[in-house]
Formats: sequence, structure tokens, C-alpha cells
Amino acid sequence: MTDISRPLPGFGDFGGRAWLNTAHQGALPLAAAEAAREAIAWKLSPSELTQDRFDTVPLRLREALGRLVNVPADDIILSNSASRGLHLIANALDWKAGDEVLVLENDFPSDVLPWRLPERDHGVKIVPITPRDKVVAPDELEAAITSRTRLFCTTWVHSFSGCAVDLEALGAICRERGVIFVVNGSQGLGARPLDLSAAPVDAYTGVGFKWLCGPYGTGFAWIRPDLRDTLKPQQAYWLSMLTAEDLGAATVPTELRDGRGARAFDLFGTANFFNFVPWTAALEHVMGIGLETIRDHDQALVARFIDGLDRTRFDITSPVEDGPRRSTLGYNKPRRRRAAPLDARLLQSPRAGAQCRPARRPPRGRGGRRLPRRRAAPRPAPLQFRRRYRPRARAAPRAGLTARPTFSFLPLFRAGGRRLAYV
Repeated sequence: MTDISRPLPGFGDFGGRAWLNTAHQGALPLAAAEAAREAIAWKLSPSELTQDRFDTVPLRLREALGRLVNVPADDIILSNSASRGLHLIANALDWKAGDEVLVLENDFPSDVLPWRLPERDHGVKIVPITPRDKVVAPDELEAAITSRTRLFCTTWVHSFSGCAVDLEALGAICRERGVIFVVNGSQGLGARPLDLSAAPVDAYTGVGFKWLCGPYGTGFAWIRPDLRDTLKPQQAYWLSMLTAEDLGAATVPTELRDGRGARAFDLFGTANFFNFVPWTAALEHVMGIGLETIRDHDQALVARFIDGLDRTRFDITSPVEDGPRRSTLGYNKPRRRRAAPLDARLLQSPRAGAQCRPARRPPRGRGGRRLPRRRAAPRPAPLQFRRRYRPRARAAPRAGLTARPTFSFLPLFRAGGRRLAYV
């Protein structure tokens, strides 16, 4: 049984609090923070920014990412987000009018918006799949594929629910039907392992600042080499084409070069010292702990949290039972319940703008007749009240709309009786 009495090693004390929202931002390991300070020292003394460091910073990161997902380092595309990896395919694939792209209804916007570009420019049709549950099931994908289906894009772990898809089953269907299978793994990789050399995935993209514990603005992509070779690069970055020796030649070559592999799709500035040096250290730390160990530790924490959560006050949106479908834990305090006590307090509060004045005798005319009274405009609510209450009051959803979770999380690093910090 996994021991959750002690946090996983190599992280700070979080100011005496517990950080539960790694699905938003992962904590930087102490070793990565030290690596960042070293990179800053290089820039403080620019003579330290040697050519060897320009070369080895991206090289070490590729090697670490290759080990993480079990693919050759030369097949790693360095990036800064998950969205960039999806845009690489959306912009570089040879689309034909009428091609269909399948997406998950209510997926995170980053998994849908890139395909709007070929929809606009090439007549591609986006087909959303409305699942029975939170994510697409294999039989639902099978039913949605037609002779025009070119590509299926989905998240690995659904951002709004914490549900994980069955990559093996979905990928097997795509392989059988000749459909390109693209996965955004930002919410999964690091919380669980992934072997891209064995998984039936054609393209992967993900960020580095969540479960991989790197700085914000980090990410990578991987595209199956035979698919990658069919893509037309949309950039001509000189660092992916030239070497230091080329720059020293009498005539510097400026012709486009083919056969650059994954580097043809790298983001600009691959020797990004401030981000890539600490991210490499973070990856090595995470892999040193072991992704299987982290997965088991996390799931034990999730089970403990579920057992202690007051179900009369909170709704759990992710699977409760332990298993491959449960990854991050999503729960929310429904706004319909949160708004009711607030409304009651507002009605009782004289600071809500109600005219709580002493009763006055109504004005009377001749003969004691009551005169019509002109209704006064309501007094504006005090500034302190507007700041404190009105944003919350406006947050209540309209009738018929489903409230989304406040946030999703998986408590990766800290357990115990400390006060929890929800950010």
C-alpha cells in the first residue's frame, strides 16, 4: 500500500500550505530552481554563454524528453505550449475540401480552435462528438468515423472533469480506419506514464508546466516520423538549417533545406536558458522519482480526499472509483447552492442598497388627503459592498446552464493536517 504520510521528495514547503492544483501549475522542484539560478548567472556574466551551452541546452532537453516518452531525442519538437503542437499539424497538413476533423464536444478550447483555421481556409468540416459520459468512448468514435474523416483530436485527460480516455482503444480504431490520432496530453503526462513508441498515437502535444513541473511557457510535441515527413513546414528558422561552420563560410548559404526532421518544427530560440535549463532539471527530478511511483502516490491521495469530501456540499465531477479512467480529481461547490445563502444575506443586509430608513409619515394635502409620492431612485451600493459581493452574485449561472467545476486538481506533493490553499 502506498505511504502518503510523507510528501514526495525534492520540493519546497509551499509556505506551510498544500498545493492541490498541479493540473494548472506544477511546483518547480528545488533542483530546477537551482538550475534557473545558474542560468541567470550565465546572463549576468555573458561570457558564460558559450557556444557549447547554446548547443547543449536544447540537446539535453531533447534527450530528457525522449527518455520520458521512450522515443529518439531527434524526434522531439521543442515548443512552448500544447496549442503550438496542434497548430503545427493544422497549418502543415495537406488538407482537402470536405475533410472531417472529429473533436470532443466540450473539450478544452485549445483542442478545437486550431482546426478552425483549415475549416476557414480549406473547407474542412469540424464534427463534434457528444459523449454519453465526459469523454469519447471507443464505440462512439467508431460510429462517428466516415469515409471523409481525416483526423481525430482529443485530450488525454479531460480538463473539465478529470476523466481519462482509453488511448489504446481509440488509437486502435483510428489505425484500423486510417484516421490520424492526435492527443493533447497536458493533463496526463507526469501524473501517469506514456510510452509513445508503443501507444497507437500519431501525434502528441503537451505543456511542461503542469505535471512535468517546469516553468510556464514550456512544452513539446512528437509526430510519428512518417506522418511528420508529409507535413510542409511553415517556417524557415536559420538555427535549424545552419551550423556555426556555415556561418563562417565565405558565402553563407540561405537556400531552404529539406531533411531537417523534427527540428524543422522547433519553436524559435531553442537555447532558451531561463526556461529550458530548469525544465530539464525538473524532468530529471520527476523521472528520478519515477512516473509509476508518482501515479500511485497521487491516486492514494485522491482516494483519501474523496473519502473526506463532504458530498452534501460538493459534487465530484471525475470518476470516484479507482481505475484507468480516473486521473486528476475534479470537484466543485455548485453555484446554485453557493448563491442561495448569499442571496439570503443580501436580502437581510442594509448594505445591499435597501432603503432601511426610519418610517416617515406620508405627505398629505388639504383635507388630510394623501398626496401621490414620487418614488426615489435607489441609493447606489457602497463601494466596499460592490467589490466584495457583486462579482460573486453575478457568477450564478442562468437557469438551465450547468455549472462547471471551480477547478480540477490532484494533490501531488503534500498530505497531512495542514491548511489547504485553494488558488
